[in-house]
Amino acid sequence: MTSAKLVAVGDNCLDVYLTRGLLTVGGNALNVAVQWRRNGWQARYFGAVGNDDEGDIVLDEVVAAGLSGDDVERRPGDTAVTLLRDKAGDRNFLLESFGVGEDYRPPATHYHSLTNADWVHLGTNANRELLLSLVADKIPFSVDVSTLHFALPLEGVPLLFASGPDDPAEPVEPLLAAFRKAGARKVVLTCGARGAYFDDGGRVLYQKAMPVEVVDTCGAGDSFIATFLASFCIERETAEEALCRATAAASLTCTHLGGFPQTPRPIPDWLPAKYAQYLAQEQEL
Repeated sequence: MTSAKLVAVGDNCLDVYLTRGLLTVGGNALNVAVQWRRNGWQARYFGAVGNDDEGDIVLDEVVAAGLSGDDVERRPGDTAVTLLRDKAGDRNFLLESFGVGEDYRPPATHYHSLTNADWVHLGTNANRELLLSLVADKIPFSVDVSTLHFALPLEGVPLLFASGPDDPAEPVEPLLAAFRKAGARKVVLTCGARGAYFDDGGRVLYQKAMPVEVVDTCGAGDSFIATFLASFCIERETAEEALCRATAAASLTCTHLGGFPQTPRPIPDWLPAKYAQYLAQEQEL
């Protein structure tokens, strides 16, 4: 295992594939930490799950992936759940809940670990005050804003990940320029099958996507992030090399169900009843 200390903070969830009758564990921050751990990095994951059956499942996968269950808080309330139906590559989201992990900020004891980390990654829907603290304390970190491009203050953010347009006819330069104007020092824009872009303020690099037989795209962007960070920020490879490695990792993730290799679980008998209102709404449409 490499000596660099990497920490991912934030979201986790159960991805429930109703069409397949299966569920997996994921979430941006958790997926990133697991991918780091799988590739031999000294990784930790800080997040929260509810005191419910869903939380038990998430914690089981956290430990199975080689991460510490002690770093995950149990809080009163619900664990984040995503209900989706997928067909012919299209995904229909019936529910995207954030649960007790919404706006997660680790306790002071865990924050001390962030100050000693070689790199910190904040998952989607990151805590605003935590981000500002990392900037103020000059801690090396990245954040994934996904499609909520300007929901967080970006001034002083060392490395920003965001989702961009997958339509080749839509230019990415205005969005990259807006991120830089907002204060992000470096930007990675992932655009699905279109590929990815990297802007360091002096140049914009492009990496085309790698064709693959897609099983599931869930978590592919998280694998991209984990690999890019390890390659570019820790191993000090060039941005071109990091983009290439990250794209290969994202393509590999598309070949299996879930954001990281795991054995998908059958949907438990109790779950449809618990979320019956959302399933009923779908039937009414």
